Amino acid sequence: MLNGNKIIVMMPAYNAEATLEKTYRDIPRDIVDEIILTDDASSDRTIEIAERLGISVNRHDRNMGYGANQKTCFDDVLNRGADVIVMIHPDYQYDPRLIQFAAGFLTSDICDIIIGSRIRTRRETLEGGMPVYKYISNRFLTILENFVLGQNLGDFHSGFRVYKRSVLETIDYHQNSDDFVFDTEILTQAVYFNFRLGDIPVPTRYFSEASSINFRRSLKYGLQTLWVMLKFIFQRTGIYRFRLFVPSAKGN
Repeated sequence: MLNGNKIIVMMPAYNAEATLEKTYRDIPRDIVDEIILTDDASSDRTIEIAERLGISVNRHDRNMGYGANQKTCFDDVLNRGADVIVMIHPDYQYDPRLIQFAAGFLTSDICDIIIGSRIRTRRETLEGGMPVYKYISNRFLTILENFVLGQNLGDFHSGFRVYKRSVLETIDYHQNSDDFVFDTEILTQAVYFNFRLGDIPVPTRYFSEASSINFRRSLKYGLQTLWVMLKFIFQRTGIYRFRLFVPSAKGN
């Protein structure tokens, strides 16, 4: 609990056996009430390790995709009564010790969503191991997204995010993609519904065991992100209406 709020950490996982326990050990248990993991049909020992650590596990019988994984996670944490939902990748690329600070912005009612920004300085980010092509694409897409969405975030593409319950009850995330662009869609929806977004710096940690999409998938993700920005523009200007921006029945 933090300021009377139930905090649940969710980890969308796929082949995370090498990094899951390290991620789990750094989660601040004094404020986190529950930890859940959804395994997207891993071929390694991810489930075995999670169960040994006492993590609540959801299982996909087949690989359904990163976005579908989060949908299962979100459904579970809402059913468990979470007030604050922390989404962190179990690849140890993001520092779980920062959860208490990120969640504080929500429990103090300063923001509705907090994102961990890996882009504090160019030197720090590149020395932390982010590939140059990913750094360049991240900067381009984040600048464009800030302009289109009217925000001032440092990193729109982080795998460390903290949400208020009200955000997930308002956004119909089940309409979102089952692919990686799910993350872009949910932030775009949050802006559309006038939720307050903020960020905090997180160290950049790229290493061989950390999950990362390849160049081809990154290119696809970039093009999908551009399409989401066009959808937002069309929706806001009334040119076309998208199901993406219809509120969830939970928020009605």
